[in-house]
Amino acid sequence: MPTKPANIIYGIDDKPGLGTLLMLGLQHIFILSIAFIFPVVIIDAIGGTAEQAQHLISISMIVTGIGTILQGINRGPVGSGYLGPHVNGPAYLSASLMAGKIGGVPLIFGMTALGGVFEALFSRIISRMRAIFPAEVTGTIVMMVGIEIIPLGATKFLGLDTLHPTMNLPAFFVALITLLAMISFNVWGKGKLRLYSVLIGLSIGYTVAFFTGILTKGHISHVLRAPLFSFPPIGQSGMSFNMTLVIPFMIATLSSALKTMGDLTTCQKINDTEWKRPDMKSISRGILACSVSNLLSGVTGALGQSLSSSNVGLSIATGATSRRIALSTGGILIFVAFFPKLAAIFVIMPTPIMGASLVFAACFMILAGIQIMMSRMIDARKTFVIGLSIVFGLSVEFAPELYRDIHPWVQPVTTSSLSLATVCAIVLNLLFRIGIAKSQTIELEPGVDSSEKIFTFMEKQGSLWGARKEIIFRANSVLNEFLESVTELGLAKGKLRAEVSFDEFNLDMNITYKGSLMEFPEKKPTEEELMHDDSAFTRLSGFLMRSHADRVKSSIKDGQCIVQFHFDH
Repeated sequence: MPTKPANIIYGIDDKPGLGTLLMLGLQHIFILSIAFIFPVVIIDAIGGTAEQAQHLISISMIVTGIGTILQGINRGPVGSGYLGPHVNGPAYLSASLMAGKIGGVPLIFGMTALGGVFEALFSRIISRMRAIFPAEVTGTIVMMVGIEIIPLGATKFLGLDTLHPTMNLPAFFVALITLLAMISFNVWGKGKLRLYSVLIGLSIGYTVAFFTGILTKGHISHVLRAPLFSFPPIGQSGMSFNMTLVIPFMIATLSSALKTMGDLTTCQKINDTEWKRPDMKSISRGILACSVSNLLSGVTGALGQSLSSSNVGLSIATGATSRRIALSTGGILIFVAFFPKLAAIFVIMPTPIMGASLVFAACFMILAGIQIMMSRMIDARKTFVIGLSIVFGLSVEFAPELYRDIHPWVQPVTTSSLSLATVCAIVLNLLFRIGIAKSQTIELEPGVDSSEKIFTFMEKQGSLWGARKEIIFRANSVLNEFLESVTELGLAKGKLRAEVSFDEFNLDMNITYKGSLMEFPEKKPTEEELMHDDSAFTRLSGFLMRSHADRVKSSIKDGQCIVQFHFDH
């Protein structure tokens, strides 16, 4: 069971009241609404109508709501069990634009559904790929998720858009007030004030935007003119397919899935003070939930879906990570999709308020990534995996002309700093894993060598290998207990030879000696056995060694006793 951190108000299993759930759900929807710009961009690029854009947004709301609910489910094959709202994924933007220009919206929907099938297959094998995603890779992905938000967030924060190509001072003022309000209530607010810090900040931002003229009467009239109820034209556009777009959509899907992995890793870490490594089974179910969303997107007529990093950042900021918030967020989204007048409130969000929200969320994502990376000792290999990935990832933002002539199939990777950094981190990690396994041997003479020799050996090797102190402590305890037990029982004839090997994910200790094999019972001796049976203390010692290790094997081969202790790292 995860141990709830002190800074979390509503943990993953907590049950906020109905009013609180509704408020927190609305808060998440305001952040999600920023992504509604992607349907507008795509429809505009392919020469569509404003009505098509509105329909695309409404259907996307339904699919996003369903996906968010699925993601929060913690039982069964689908759903990570965490608060991870879905959103129109920016990873699909480039591929969707290509499809839209070739075959219109039916081709976008068909290829998105195909991407969902590929993502489902990927989710089935990712749990066996832990070696590909160590802390330095997942931490880099999470940090780059936050960094990728910066260009969009900073641009909107300064009020830059098609009408204002230079810094807009009134817009900057609104963004600054909004951000300061969010930060103030988050840092100095207590209880409900911190919980609703973003919602309060947004309310203040909307008010200031109205009085400064950024939120105009035209925006308000747009809300008033919108119909009260409308049934979105689900699935009416149909689907088509084009084999030349398979690779671009596979790359987009892979980029989205890896981003989802980074977001879910963050969700796991912020909900458990004793977090050590990603739970790949939970991540696998989470990616499968995203694949279901993409299949639904294709069938119903929406864009590609992935987890919203901004909303994960919001949950960190507010200290509210209950999976029940996923149910309220998803439910409200589905409800609002049928009421255009309500949806219009989110659609008219002023540009500077969007910018303030993105900057606020990015801060938490960047720091979460750094914390994941620093959860392991950084050696030369990890330094280059992290450093080179960040350098080349940021090159997309600083020098985009470098990738201008890249083949269209590869563009989903090179048009995103997150995608390029992710691919670099995975490739470099695989490259630098060559020769990563290390081993060292120590000989111990029963009755002569002391625990100090074992302690010095294990501490030295653990430091050189960058192993976690907790694992080294457990291995040290087991080896010391084994030496004492063998000495007391006289099981060994001569010296013990212990070979300790480490490969970042596993620490194995193989002990060989001549003599009699020691017993490692799975059941602890009873108090009565300890009082009346002299051998019970030996069995207790064997039981303690088994409980300290993750796996124990013992055998005799060619007159040699072989005892193997395995520790998951």
